[in-house]
Amino acid sequence: MENMPFDDRIITYSKNLHHFAIGFTNNPDDANDLVQDTYVKAIRYANLYTEGTNLKAWLYTILKNTYFNNYRSNQYHSKVVTVTEDYQPHQLLKSSTTNAGVETLISEDINKALMMLPEEYSLPFLRYFEGYKYLEIAEEFCIPIGTVKTRIHMARKILKSKLRMYC
Repeated sequence: MENMPFDDRIITYSKNLHHFAIGFTNNPDDANDLVQDTYVKAIRYANLYTEGTNLKAWLYTILKNTYFNNYRSNQYHSKVVTVTEDYQPHQLLKSSTTNAGVETLISEDINKALMMLPEEYSLPFLRYFEGYKYLEIAEEFCIPIGTVKTRIHMARKILKSKLRMYC
């Protein structure tokens, strides 16, 4: 058999390779493609095959590596995932785009809720919302940092209760 040309020798293993490929792909068409790719690589890299070694094992290794490098990754990319769930209107509000009218109404509700806050809560909260640090707010209002944290926490709690329809 070693007197045969390399191309003819690798073809003699086609049935074995096909059975091996079916084990990976579970699909006869994909197995045929995998065997074809294996032959292309075997011919391309024939110079790397050492005469006298196990040709069948060499071809199996090429097939296995080809599968792991190409077919398995393509399998994940080609699948279509469909998810059907029933969504509630409040869930859609967070994910859908809104028009300017809805945004205006939401802004008005937020502003009303902010106006209802006591000044001792609203001023530290607004400074925090603007990006000031607790220490900077404490220094500006000449109050302890713990008081700043408490007032911001209370402002959040009040706003959350006033705006719970948007949560």
